Amino acid sequence: MKVEAFVRCLGADFYTGVPDSQLKALCNWLMATYGTDPKYHVIAANEGNCTALAAGYHLATGKVPVVYMQNSGEGNIINPAASLLNDHVYGIPVIFVIGWRGEPGVHDEPQHVYQGMVTLKLLEDMDIAAFVVSQETTEEELAAKMAEFRGILAAGKDVAFVIRKGALTDAPKVEYRNDHPMLREEIIRHILAVTGEDPIVSTTGKASRELFELREAAGQWHGHDFLTVGSMGHASSIALGIALQRPDQRVWVVDGDGAALMHMGAMAVIGTAKPKNLIHIVINNGAHETVGGMPTAAGKTDLCAVARACGYISAVRAENFDALDAALREAKAEEGPILIEALCAIGARADLGRPTTTAMENKERFMEALGVKR
Repeated sequence: MKVEAFVRCLGADFYTGVPDSQLKALCNWLMATYGTDPKYHVIAANEGNCTALAAGYHLATGKVPVVYMQNSGEGNIINPAASLLNDHVYGIPVIFVIGWRGEPGVHDEPQHVYQGMVTLKLLEDMDIAAFVVSQETTEEELAAKMAEFRGILAAGKDVAFVIRKGALTDAPKVEYRNDHPMLREEIIRHILAVTGEDPIVSTTGKASRELFELREAAGQWHGHDFLTVGSMGHASSIALGIALQRPDQRVWVVDGDGAALMHMGAMAVIGTAKPKNLIHIVINNGAHETVGGMPTAAGKTDLCAVARACGYISAVRAENFDALDAALREAKAEEGPILIEALCAIGARADLGRPTTTAMENKERFMEALGVKR
């Protein structure tokens, strides 16, 4: 189905969400049509954030908003969907548009498999009526379902369109870029030059893929790296848990700007706990690059100021490799917690691969490197 036909059937004039590669056609349409004009389109920090934002829109206008997300974000909406939107509470109608990663029978990455299995069940448990949109769905079928859904929405309930792979087509072309000179893979290469055998926790997306491939190319063991292939926004908290229990180890976090924003409260917890052995590196390209390139709020946020306000001992921004190398050397020698924000270009190698080991193998090797006996 053409994305223009899809949005025409929804009939909404306000969208908010977190980008998803399965919804690239919709995301590009929104950027081509509205950009990031907050009157019509807001890219939120996380899915709960955009659900609450959508509730505010309804309270101010009486109209029905659209919240878009990958199905991995369903966990983030459970609280506001159950305790804010639900018709037993405020009865606020919202249309959810959810990309179905890990759909049963469709090959996908390991972090999406179980989420894909429970996608529809979670919606059912939250009393959100759902309709699956596939490549075969016609505009007439969608319009008929939307007419049915309008009655549900009028009763203060919520509905969802679950989008299968390839269901939305004819995305407008949108170019996402910035003017930063450093590439993320090269940033990670510079990080590896100073970490030695220190444990590294890397965030979901291309950062973990590039870390894995850099180790492979150098013939290095993968046991020092925990690749957080899912659970976006939680890499820094995982690293904090390790750092607090292993003060003998200097622990590094390779984070992304979208991930850091998604659960930015973790920075306050790190600053309060003050682990002397934690170094938090945020590679900031101002984009949700792994899922298409749509902008994040980090492009206009001073993450170093946030870190210092949260209690980090020091925070520095690196805009080139000389500054990055200096910051890494200093972080290796100083007490933390330390934040390094590395400004980064948008883009990755076209032939970038994926880890060839399983998530379970990664965990076992990482714990072995830490000397954990099981």
